[in-house]
Amino acid sequence: MRNLAAWCHDRRRAVIGLWIAAFVVSIGLWATSAGEFVNNFQLPGTESQRTYDLLSERFPEQSGDTASVVFAVEDGGVLDAAHRPQIERVREEIAKSPEVLAVGDPFARGAPVSQDGRITFAQIQFRKGAGEVDAAAVKTMAEDTLALDGKGGVQVALGGDIIHWSTAEQGGAGEIFGLLVAAIVLFLTLGVVAMGLPLLNALFAMIVSLGLMAVVGTRVIDVVDWSPQLAAMIGIGVGIDYALLILNRFRLERGAGRDVRDATLVSLDTSGRAVLFAGVVVVIAMLGMLLLGISFLYGPAIAAALSVLFTMGAALTLMPALMGTRIGRRIKPATNGNGGSADLADRESGFAARWSAFVARRPLPVAVLALVVLIALALPAAHMRLATSDASTYKKDDTTRVAYDLLKEGFGPGFNAPLLLAVELPSAGDDAALQQIGDALGAQDGIAQVLPPQLNEAGDTATMIAYPETTPQDERTDEVVRQAREETLPPIAEQTGARVSIGGATASNLDFAQTIRDKLPLFIGVVVGLSLLLLAIVFRSLLIPVKAGIFNLLSIAGAFGVVTLIFQDGNLAGLFGDATGPIEAFLPIMVFAVVFGLSMDYEVFLVSRMHEEWVHTRDATYAVRHGLAMTGRVVTAAAIIMIAVFGAFAIGNERALAMMGVGFASAIFIDAFIIRLLLLPAVMHLAGPAMWWMPAWLERRLPHLHIERPDTDEEPPTADRVPAE
Repeated sequence: MRNLAAWCHDRRRAVIGLWIAAFVVSIGLWATSAGEFVNNFQLPGTESQRTYDLLSERFPEQSGDTASVVFAVEDGGVLDAAHRPQIERVREEIAKSPEVLAVGDPFARGAPVSQDGRITFAQIQFRKGAGEVDAAAVKTMAEDTLALDGKGGVQVALGGDIIHWSTAEQGGAGEIFGLLVAAIVLFLTLGVVAMGLPLLNALFAMIVSLGLMAVVGTRVIDVVDWSPQLAAMIGIGVGIDYALLILNRFRLERGAGRDVRDATLVSLDTSGRAVLFAGVVVVIAMLGMLLLGISFLYGPAIAAALSVLFTMGAALTLMPALMGTRIGRRIKPATNGNGGSADLADRESGFAARWSAFVARRPLPVAVLALVVLIALALPAAHMRLATSDASTYKKDDTTRVAYDLLKEGFGPGFNAPLLLAVELPSAGDDAALQQIGDALGAQDGIAQVLPPQLNEAGDTATMIAYPETTPQDERTDEVVRQAREETLPPIAEQTGARVSIGGATASNLDFAQTIRDKLPLFIGVVVGLSLLLLAIVFRSLLIPVKAGIFNLLSIAGAFGVVTLIFQDGNLAGLFGDATGPIEAFLPIMVFAVVFGLSMDYEVFLVSRMHEEWVHTRDATYAVRHGLAMTGRVVTAAAIIMIAVFGAFAIGNERALAMMGVGFASAIFIDAFIIRLLLLPAVMHLAGPAMWWMPAWLERRLPHLHIERPDTDEEPPTADRVPAE
């Protein structure tokens, strides 16, 4: 680390030039690849995926995604002759899109119309699935169609996820607010000159990672369209945090009398090691999502990992090149409490020192209080329900929300949760099973209506639509799907030889949630196991990694509790659109991966300083007290910045993204202010020297990794002493 710091410091112009070049190239890559991200959602091995695969092979005209166009009038009949020209004009506008295969005719015989005659709808059949449709073309079609809304007295709304995700506007002033709070905290922590460096570090790393992600998303794998937002949020927060940690140590070393070069080397050799280790743990946690085998999550996982990787790289290379004489200043060495000399880099002062001493005097009450608060926050997570929310949680002026409300009003809540059945007939033309399937489903409790089947040209495959009585996110709808799959249809399939698969958005969401539940233990086991193994190797302790794992899980459980309280139970939901519903099925994976990694950051920042003092003094009480006193301020500042960035991400975004922002922000708050400043030091005081114990036979067999400054005075060569390459 000292050699790396020396190389970057002595060749600062070259390092800065390389980062600027990478920055410019990345902007170009990002600009040329904009709009190429797709929401390709596949669940191999599930019944819903088998439905789509069968239709793609045998019934391609029914395999594309679907949406709906809803027509409504205030008075009279929507299908009156006076309204026909306007409805036909809307259908023609939709059919003009190259992505649309067909648009249903609400005037055809048997077309649906509400009991009061005011509402009707037609199905829009796209040529391709959601992950393959050109979102820009769909957005253009939607905008041109909605321009006709209200003309001729006919209300027009477009429903369906493909419409929503193509037209929804993400983000807003929230991200700007987050950066503003970060700038204020940096100013209070570092001063006006140094505050810009963490922001610059985060900006460079974020742009470079997004540029590379644009290439990955267009050339390598399908990347979901909100991956860049997730990567930017994590990159900004982590980038500022890592730079802040290094800068804080640099300023302390400068204040202790070291020159710029020596202070840079010491900063990278101490805080830089912690940044490197913490960044590796975060990357492991992000890439752990690949173990789930869900392609939908590959993009976010790789985007977040690249973001952390480049922010870590920028902190370890760009920061040594940027730090100079105006950041921190030499002052007279201070005296310690015993009358001897102690420089600023090792002097306890301020609120952090007083707080650390308070925890050291009362570890048991502090630990009990922290545990009570953590358990109280985590309790709501016990009734957390994982599913996918429906359009009722969208903003009230969103066209998909308007369509949802109109369909619910006119035809019942289940019309927003159609079940798509794909039926493989035993032989071409043998359609006897279709009548039995329709009758059985129609008689099942919870099914409102079953539409007549449609056969493909070969006569060997049919599709059917069944409408439940309840909304897509209603728990009863999940039970209806399970009953149809496990009880209603298997006897008919066995009797007739037909193979029935249930798909559609509602069934796919149910399969997705189940896939997450099935693979969550593997994901948690691998990520936690690798991370704790690294901690054991670094800190030469058995209790340190066990404690870290338990505490990280407590912070994540608390975050789930907060998310459940707000988005499922409705407390303070007005701050995020006032919509309640189940917790998105992918949220536990995302929150666990991000928060576990970031929690390890604070674990490493604090414990590495404590371990440094333990190695030097073998005084467990002093090591914990001094380590917290010297790092508490910077951890608090870093946490406030991260909370502001994540909290801002929840403002003005979709409910699913707002959940992530609230989950991340609450987990960081819990981890930094309850666990790291209360529970961790209290438990370590109670454990004493036992916290640092490891069996001698195991210690001999483990490799040695150091994230504290090694005891060496070796001076890395300066640029003019480096041999020519």
